[in-house]
Amino acid sequence: MHIVLVEPEIPYNTGNIARTCAVTGSALHLVRPLGFSTDDRYLKRAGLDYWHLVEIHYHDSFQELRAKYPKQTFYFVTTKAKQSYTNIEYKADDFLVFGKETAGLPNELLEANPEYCIRIPMKKSLRSLNLSNSVSIVLYEAWRQLGFPGGM
Repeated sequence: MHIVLVEPEIPYNTGNIARTCAVTGSALHLVRPLGFSTDDRYLKRAGLDYWHLVEIHYHDSFQELRAKYPKQTFYFVTTKAKQSYTNIEYKADDFLVFGKETAGLPNELLEANPEYCIRIPMKKSLRSLNLSNSVSIVLYEAWRQLGFPGGM
């Protein structure tokens, strides 16, 4: 699996997500601009000693990332979607795309890909979940469907 963070802002969220990628064997794609330095101590601390186990890719834009992987399926995780993340049949080379903590994914991405927008159900009166929790929820569903390859 591939996890994509579009313009992440909070270093410890990204560190936690990197750790989740390490334990699931998922690649992490970071789309600039980042809201922190990759030398940030909070980023390093949240990822603990797992950084060497994570395949990390940096991209200057989402368009650059998409052009590099034209045949892969991209799912956009957003509170604005109608379809639940549990209704998808994931493949091992799918990309799960998450937006920045304060604003989510850009509307133009969501509007261009409505059939690939998915959400995590939650109470209507609440805004959203923490980014690293959201990544874990969706990634583990995909990994479960794939039979936890390399895990257990």
